[in-house]
Amino acid sequence: MITEKITLTSTEGWLSHFRKTLMLAWPVCLSNVGNVMVGVVDLAMVGGIQESMTGYSATTAQAAVSLANGFYFLVLVFGMGVSFGVTPFVAEADSAGNLSEKKHLLSHAIIVNVIVNSLLFLFLVLASPVLHLLNQPADVVTLAIPFLNVMILGMIPLAFFSALKQFAEGLSFTRFAMYVTVLSNLLNILLNYILIYGKWGFPSMGVQGSCWASFVTRVIMALMMFLYVYYNKEFKVYKESFLFKAISFSRMKKIFKVGAASGLQWLFEVSAFAFALVMIGWIGKKEQAAHQIALQLASVTYIIASGISAAGSVRVGNQLGSKSRINLRKAAFSAFGLAVMFQTFFAMMFVLLRFLLPTIFNHELDVQMMVSSLLLIAALFQISDGIQVVGLGVLRGMQDIIIPTWITFITYWLVGLPICYLFAFVFKLGIQGIWFGLTLALTIAAILLYLRFNYISKNLNL
Repeated sequence: MITEKITLTSTEGWLSHFRKTLMLAWPVCLSNVGNVMVGVVDLAMVGGIQESMTGYSATTAQAAVSLANGFYFLVLVFGMGVSFGVTPFVAEADSAGNLSEKKHLLSHAIIVNVIVNSLLFLFLVLASPVLHLLNQPADVVTLAIPFLNVMILGMIPLAFFSALKQFAEGLSFTRFAMYVTVLSNLLNILLNYILIYGKWGFPSMGVQGSCWASFVTRVIMALMMFLYVYYNKEFKVYKESFLFKAISFSRMKKIFKVGAASGLQWLFEVSAFAFALVMIGWIGKKEQAAHQIALQLASVTYIIASGISAAGSVRVGNQLGSKSRINLRKAAFSAFGLAVMFQTFFAMMFVLLRFLLPTIFNHELDVQMMVSSLLLIAALFQISDGIQVVGLGVLRGMQDIIIPTWITFITYWLVGLPICYLFAFVFKLGIQGIWFGLTLALTIAAILLYLRFNYISKNLNL
């Protein structure tokens, strides 16, 4: 009883937890938005393509970019999830003051990420012809495959960038990655303008110009992140990590185990949305373009919530290292609270701006109206989306990975997608039916992950 009183008085207040989580989260949020904005910019700028210039319409170009990006991110998201495997271990080692372990974690994180993304690159090279088998419009597939073949070149530099970024975030250094992504997005916009439309003496490359712009951007992102970690005085003690000495397969396995679970969690959700894109392709090209526009807008809000999730993961990992169960729960609940507040705001914005936002991406009125109807549905699942992604983050910070992975698989694939098909093709609700099915899946996942965290954290023995 005396010990409990001492523990309670040593805990921080709620306001302190909210402030610390927010200060850690906002650079990660902006950095994540920057990563997503590469795809948003690509989609918006190919929407300005003139058929007289390229031989294909803007809607066909957007459908091709949607199909290629959906297939690409279906694989890439697993690699990005693997990079998250190192963050909770770095946060725990940092809280415990274990410098030697942090040095080893950096070198092993780089190795794991480069190996995994190299294998994913080879897989995509071999698997790209599968696009011909998805019953999609022939002209869309013809444009999508060359686009995909260039996009996958960026996987290796992106793996290097992600490993360094997640290591820095585990140490609570989050701002430089934000600066890198903001600058990279400005560069991506410039390169898209030059290469898509043929400016400043460059040939007009149409859709292909967009993917080359993205590749160059990702190479520069990786280079900037490396220079920061290698030369910044705050990271001076980690220079020897780049010599890759004393490689331990058990440490690589530990990082990969958590990272692979994170990758699968992301994969199950993203693949559900990707397969939804395939089902929408059975309906029509315009529906496919509308789906991708609405999804890109919704992904911006999701990625902000994932930044809060990453901050929650780090803070929970810190408290795990400090052996403080009460502060661990407060850190996690501060992340849940921030996500709900932000996602409520975004839901309101989707409702209020549902007729304006589609005009940024497409000039066809029927596509714009479809997007506006989807944004209303997106507003419905904003809070669920925020809670489920934060739930995954705080559970990852506690290194609880198996049950959350099963939750994502069951809710998105065994529940969500069958309901999508039922609503869309049996009840004849079309594209809106598919989005209602996805909304239901997100809501179930949010409830189960929240209950899982509450149960595990209450019974945690520290």
